[in-house]
Amino acid sequence: MRIELRVCQHCLDGDHGNERRTALLNDMVDCAEQIKTHKEVIDLDAVHIRKVRDDEQGKPAALPVVSATIQNDQVVLNDTQLVAEGQDGNMLVYTNPDDVLTVLAGNLDEISKAVTEDVTVDLSSIGAEIVSQANLGANREEQQ
Repeated sequence: MRIELRVCQHCLDGDHGNERRTALLNDMVDCAEQIKTHKEVIDLDAVHIRKVRDDEQGKPAALPVVSATIQNDQVVLNDTQLVAEGQDGNMLVYTNPDDVLTVLAGNLDEISKAVTEDVTVDLSSIGAEIVSQANLGANREEQQ
């Protein structure tokens, strides 16, 4: 199994002036980097993080999937996506930033259940709100 996170380098750096998007992309990259460190815990063969700039084609790093939308009658490649390849070769593509962060946080949640060290990522307030709404297992209080 492999995953690939693709993000816009300019948004990541805050060059496009959307603070919410910059915060979410940084949260995504931080989560993906932590997952990469512990990938074997959840049977991932590889974790790729692809930062795309405006002056390049933006091809995927490893998983040959590129999502697109239509804007003003033109096809536009999505600059943010998470591709997850399963053991059966099927690929899931997430393009909604909230979904991408939730999936990555879910992977970290699974890792946290299997290791003794802290794998927590300091999320932005926006990212923390999204993840708290996902109600992930390790983040829930135990039912009494």
